[in-house]
Amino acid sequence: MRLRYLGYAVTAHRAQGVTVDTAHTVVTPSTTRENLYVAMTRGRHDNHAYVATDRPDESHTMPHPSDNEDATARSVLTGVLAHSGAELSAHQTKVAEHEWRNSIAQLAAEREAVESVALAYHWAGMIRASGLDDQQVETVLSSDAFGPLCAELRRADANHQSVSSMLAAAVRAGGLDSADDTASVLQHRVSTLNDQITPAGSRSRQAPRMILGFIPEAQGPTSPQMKSMLDEYKQALFARANELARRVLANHEPWLSELGNRPPDGAARVRWDRALASVAAYRELHGVTGPAMLGAATTARQRQDANRIVALVSRVQVPHIQPASTTPLTPADRINTPAL
Repeated sequence: MRLRYLGYAVTAHRAQGVTVDTAHTVVTPSTTRENLYVAMTRGRHDNHAYVATDRPDESHTMPHPSDNEDATARSVLTGVLAHSGAELSAHQTKVAEHEWRNSIAQLAAEREAVESVALAYHWAGMIRASGLDDQQVETVLSSDAFGPLCAELRRADANHQSVSSMLAAAVRAGGLDSADDTASVLQHRVSTLNDQITPAGSRSRQAPRMILGFIPEAQGPTSPQMKSMLDEYKQALFARANELARRVLANHEPWLSELGNRPPDGAARVRWDRALASVAAYRELHGVTGPAMLGAATTARQRQDANRIVALVSRVQVPHIQPASTTPLTPADRINTPAL
């Protein structure tokens, strides 16, 4: 982050205590909220922020795993406001580490990685039958993009799409002979096809296989050990969602009103509590912190997840019941099965 001060660029750290007529700040995803506050309060009359959403071209630097191709000014600024650079105490560090390790984002990412490994041979067989020649198949299977491609195949499978047909369509979509990374091209094409899937356009009337209503769950042949590990991750996701739901009720989060009033008891209350846990999990996965229940979706993936949550919430909203006491969830209320 840089400020223009008397015609020169200075860091936000050096700008502390400095006052200028107009401040111009360059904001990147690595900016902390503390530095942003300093930089945006230096100008007497004007303070301007220039948010970097693009990336250097590949001839100057290699892509970084944290790069977000769908970044917008809003999403970058949202990330900056959530990125604190303040030093934490030992206790705060321990709590933060525990929160990160048990977060929906971390558990979902770990489960996705395990699922990709568990079904790797399954996906490899489909890739071999997709229309690629032998050399292209080996290139795809050895590529760093094979994992992301498997993640997209997993999404298609969870939506009851024909994975083999989708792969074949991705192969037929254009020439691959000149591609620098065939797996990456296929991953992008399958991702585009996945993003176009809507409930109305689905080939199956079955509900998608989704953990917590929005995390894809693929099916396929795998070992008992891998299946047991995947089940453990699923239960950990349910447990985390329940914990987040308890916090929401205890803190009387303002977005609760969008969910409708909590039924006093019975099956309706159990369904409402499950929906609450799913919304809380969605908010943590996508970093939603504002008063709006779903926040602003900045990527196609988030929009898909948000649409699933909207459909889930619409089935449980009870606007005409008097608000019930926001007591913590009891064991009977908690999500303890994958049925959502």
